Amino acid sequence: MKWSDLFTSSIGKKFVMGLTGLFLISFLIVHVGINSCIFATIFNADDHGEMFNKAAHFMGSMVLIRIMEVGLFVGFFIHIIQGLVLTFQNRSKRKIGYNVQMGNKGSKWYSRSMGLLGTIILIFLIIHWNQFWIPSRFTGVDEINIDGKPVHDLFSLMKTTFAELWVVILYVVACISLAYHLLHGFQSAFRSLGLYNSKYLKLANGIGIAFSIIVPLLFALMPISMYLHWVE
Repeated sequence: MKWSDLFTSSIGKKFVMGLTGLFLISFLIVHVGINSCIFATIFNADDHGEMFNKAAHFMGSMVLIRIMEVGLFVGFFIHIIQGLVLTFQNRSKRKIGYNVQMGNKGSKWYSRSMGLLGTIILIFLIIHWNQFWIPSRFTGVDEINIDGKPVHDLFSLMKTTFAELWVVILYVVACISLAYHLLHGFQSAFRSLGLYNSKYLKLANGIGIAFSIIVPLLFALMPISMYLHWVE
C-alpha cells in the first residue's frame, strides 16, 4: 500500500481512523487520570485542588508533552476529517436505501450515527479548548504558589467555569456522545488495524464497553461535582 492510499482508499482511511482512534483513546486515559485528581478534595479537605494543580503543572511543563500536544491536535483533525469522509462515502453508496429498514437488527443506532456523535464532540472540543487550553497556554491563568513554585490555578478556573449550568449540561451531553462514540469506535479501531480473531475481538469488545462507561462517567462527574459543590 502506498502512503497516498492511506488517505484515498477505503481500507487506508479505515486504517488511519483505527490508528488515530487508539492514539486518542490513550490520550483519554491520561487526561481522565490527571483530571480525576480533583476528587482528592473529597478525601482530604485541606487539598483545595493542590493535587490536581500539581499534576496539571507537571504535564504542562514537560517539553515532551508540549510536543505531543501538536501530534494530538493533528490526530484529532485527521480522525475527524477521515470519519466525516467515510460517513459521506457510506451514505452516497446507500442513496437508494433498503426496501426493508433493518434498524438495530443490522447495526446499533450509534454505529450509524458516528458522524453526528463526532460532530457533537468536535463542537464540545472547540469550546473546551477555548475555556481551558487557550487560557493555560496563551491568555493566562491566575497563579498560586505550591511548594514554593508558581503554578496555574486551573482548579479555580474549573470551579468558575462549572458554576454555569449551561456549561455543565454541555459537558454531560458531550460525555454521553463520547460514550456512544467509544462503544462503536473502540472495537472498530482494532478491526480496522487487522484484528479478526473472535477470541481477542470479544476481549476488546468487553474492555471497550467498560472503557466507554467508566471514562465518560468520570469526565461527566467532574462538572457535576463542582456545580453541586461536592468538590471544593
